[in-house]
Amino acid sequence: MAVRLARSEEDLRKIWSAFKRTDDEDLRNVLLETYLPIVKYTAERLRTKLPDEVEVDDLTSAGIFGLMDAVDGFDLSRGVKFETYCSQRIRGAILDHLRSLDWLPRLARARAHRVDEARHALEIQLGRAPSELELAHRLEITPEELRRVKRDATSGSHVSLNKKWYETDSQKEVREIDVLVDESSKDPIRDIQRKDLRELVTKGLSRNERLIVVLYYYQELTMKEIGRALNLSESRVSQMHSAIITRLQGLLEQRRAEFPA
Repeated sequence: MAVRLARSEEDLRKIWSAFKRTDDEDLRNVLLETYLPIVKYTAERLRTKLPDEVEVDDLTSAGIFGLMDAVDGFDLSRGVKFETYCSQRIRGAILDHLRSLDWLPRLARARAHRVDEARHALEIQLGRAPSELELAHRLEITPEELRRVKRDATSGSHVSLNKKWYETDSQKEVREIDVLVDESSKDPIRDIQRKDLRELVTKGLSRNERLIVVLYYYQELTMKEIGRALNLSESRVSQMHSAIITRLQGLLEQRRAEFPA
């Protein structure tokens, strides 16, 4: 670690010995001041891997609490270098601070991604949505662990609404809150287009053909699930689907201009 401490090893041994014997507050402050460069070094190293809105001063403040705990809990008799011991405590305190800011830590996101990949693979293999037990078996975890991963994945995450987005010609900063999209709002024109398109593609089809289109493209059911609903084999549903697509391609090509992407 490229951090140089201000006092000699001999001086530090004397200070440590006196502090542990007397628990003197002034000696404690001397030790905190001496090892403060380790806090700054650790905070700056971690800051390089974090988003722009994370301030190094905030990381340093969190690291100081770790240093204070390390000074109070250090055992001289163990023969361990304090620099090694406190570095772990400082790093841990900073990471705890970051976890408190992020409701969905990186590990939880990675696990949720693994679950999504496994579910997708099983859907292809089974032709249907897998059960919780099948998914847990695929991931080699227990159903309870799977439920915990899902729970963690739906916790959400924080976004700073004051994060700078860009600057206009007038030098006015535009921030995240100014360009945030309201996902709950609906586009009435798009809704009308979707309704017209649905009526178009189902016009002239038999009842079963209309159901295949609606269930497959709008309800996102698998061929096997549609077959069970219509009392047809999966292969028959697939054949009917192919015939419907072939028939509709020509019709949609003629009227494509009416339904922009």
